[in-house]
Amino acid sequence: MYPYRYHRPGTVAEAESLLASDEEARPLAGGMSLIPVMKHRLAAPSDLVDLAALGDLAGVSAEPGVLTIGAMTRHAAVAASETVREVIPALGNLAGGIGDPLVRNRGTIGGSLANNDPAACYPSAVLALDAEVVTTRRRVAAGDFFLGMFQTALEPGELIVEVRFPIPAAASYRKFPNPASRFSIVGVFLARFADRTVRVAVTGAGPCVFRVEPFERALAGSFSADSLAGLSVPADGLTDDLHGSAAYRAHLIGVLTEDAVAECL
Repeated sequence: MYPYRYHRPGTVAEAESLLASDEEARPLAGGMSLIPVMKHRLAAPSDLVDLAALGDLAGVSAEPGVLTIGAMTRHAAVAASETVREVIPALGNLAGGIGDPLVRNRGTIGGSLANNDPAACYPSAVLALDAEVVTTRRRVAAGDFFLGMFQTALEPGELIVEVRFPIPAAASYRKFPNPASRFSIVGVFLARFADRTVRVAVTGAGPCVFRVEPFERALAGSFSADSLAGLSVPADGLTDDLHGSAAYRAHLIGVLTEDAVAECL
């Protein structure tokens, strides 16, 4: 690691002020992504602004039609939440399958979304559920938040405060994980809403989470695995690496979507 200054603010306003004081300052949530990168000297922030003391950024609550999760809520807390399990059980299942116990007890939903790893699980849920990312400055629709590999709409010094998930009629997250890291080789989050709208979001298969609109249209017309017959995702542009070819990932997207449909019936 390179030298850095460490701060542990007690308020969100103090955290914002510290981050604004130096353009090389970085917020620290769970540290599950940032710390390994720093250890390999691939990042050299001037300051680390630890958000762990900001207890008001953690927690789960539900109101009619909306589930809200604070940015500093740990993956393990989401997985264990009775509220999450009651209103969007697929989200609890997703959180429970992230990494290992250490990662789940340290990593946070806000940190995961801000990092936007192309194989992270949470972005697929945010996009499929058409969630709203609330920051210290504004509200960002899911479709506008994820810009590319490790890129989001967050501006320097801007912090995620909470994520607001519309509650679907049914949802499922199906994941084919890397057996070592538990990151998604392919992950598919499917959400079906009361108005018959269907959204399908894929992670792990490309440089950024994305939706599969042909699948969505077919399932909105007839919500069954049969409606996906003859449909496929082009392999062009998908990730092709030692964990799986682009063609293999394209095939997995179809298989996992069919599994998700079956779970939602």
